[in-house]
Amino acid sequence: MTRVEAFSNNTSSRNDLAASTDSYDDKPVVDSEGESIRSQQQEQIADSERDEKDLQEKDAAITGNEEDLEPVTKIHSVRNVDSIPNGGLWAWLQVLGGFFLLFNSWGIINTFGSYQAYYETVLLPDSSPSSISWIGSIQAFLLLFVGALSGPIYDAGYFRALLITGSFLLVIGQMMLSLCHEYWQVLLAQAFCIGCGCGCLFIPSVAILNTYFTTRIGTVIGIAASGSSFGGVIYPIIFHKLLPQIGFGWTTRVIGFIILATQLVPNVCMRVRVLPAKKRSLLDLPAFKLPYYSLMVFAFFIGFMGLYMPFFYAQIYAITDKITNPNLAFYLLAVMNSTSVFGRILPNLLADKFGPLNIVIPCAIVSSVLCFCYMTIRSTAGMIVIMAFYGFFSGSFVSLPPSIIVSMSLDAREKIGTRMGQSFACVALGLLVGTPIGGAILDESGFKQVWAFGGCLLMGSAGFLVAARVVFKGWGWTTKV
Repeated sequence: MTRVEAFSNNTSSRNDLAASTDSYDDKPVVDSEGESIRSQQQEQIADSERDEKDLQEKDAAITGNEEDLEPVTKIHSVRNVDSIPNGGLWAWLQVLGGFFLLFNSWGIINTFGSYQAYYETVLLPDSSPSSISWIGSIQAFLLLFVGALSGPIYDAGYFRALLITGSFLLVIGQMMLSLCHEYWQVLLAQAFCIGCGCGCLFIPSVAILNTYFTTRIGTVIGIAASGSSFGGVIYPIIFHKLLPQIGFGWTTRVIGFIILATQLVPNVCMRVRVLPAKKRSLLDLPAFKLPYYSLMVFAFFIGFMGLYMPFFYAQIYAITDKITNPNLAFYLLAVMNSTSVFGRILPNLLADKFGPLNIVIPCAIVSSVLCFCYMTIRSTAGMIVIMAFYGFFSGSFVSLPPSIIVSMSLDAREKIGTRMGQSFACVALGLLVGTPIGGAILDESGFKQVWAFGGCLLMGSAGFLVAARVVFKGWGWTTKV
């Protein structure tokens, strides 16, 4: 009952009782001692008057407290799409920071082909291609796996700690690599130290963009992801040009100083706009009950198993089979990563219009066909053309998965970070075993079988992506998904 209703009822009761007691005023009730006492009705009137007075005092107190209340402030929520700025200085500074984080994470991973060729021919000639490829595959695996673990840490508000830790591990790992001469030393410095540093940076660099953009999320992720391609262009060229002049030690130190300088940008510019209302769990296992989500994760798992065959083995293939001279062979990776810049931006621009799944499927098919085409290359021109096209179409495999996960999680925005992390953890297993298996195939059967292995895995990935798309939105190919 409200205070107004209580007040009205008390007033009515008092009036009724007053009227009824008028007839008893001339007939007082006396006790055995002859003393006059109030009737029951008169006592009720007194009680109602006291209740009325109490209510008036409470109303006055409440009115006074309401005047002292502070106005309610609007709290940003990750689920409130209207509160997301979709532009502005700070929003685009996050894209710039994400660019440099990916420049120094995936960009380093994309450079390993140059290290693979150098290790096989100079630094570690007694190690097999499969053993050397474990260095790069562990590095890439830790980027994704540690990235999955860093997601909850980011959600808990420790973005700055992840940024500083990742930057430190990257720089110290690169500096320690300059002192390495044995296989186990390279494994610890390059695979584990640098890999863990990359993992601290990867997921936060992408997840933070989701809190600043919604309508152009594919485009901004593509721009940020292009940093990995720029890193894959610049670092191999630096490595190749400085190596004969100042040696392996100082070449890796120069790269370490470049990493240190470029990491200052995200450490200064990037800031968290909003965090989830509650801390999320490490895993969102119910998401795997969604058929389209599970199919998508498995598709990228087998896709990444085959994706990096050209990145790891194309340079040594060109040198071993004398397709190009050794000097040009070291630039092949830079050629592939340079076209990958456009392969990370243009497909994402199209994804904003047609949907990320609709774009990544044809890119996966073309990448598979190009991987098979490596078996037929006999000239320098052919090698350069295939490397350029493969870099463009394979670029979508790095830039589009985050957009796909976002599009599949619009009804659970607070779980995007979790789903992204656990997805990449699964993909990391494929990346871990793929290139070492390719190295074992190379030892036993040769390069043609390596290209066939990669091409089959990419084609299988395209098939499962088609299945995920059909389960998610049906057969309507005009549907944006």
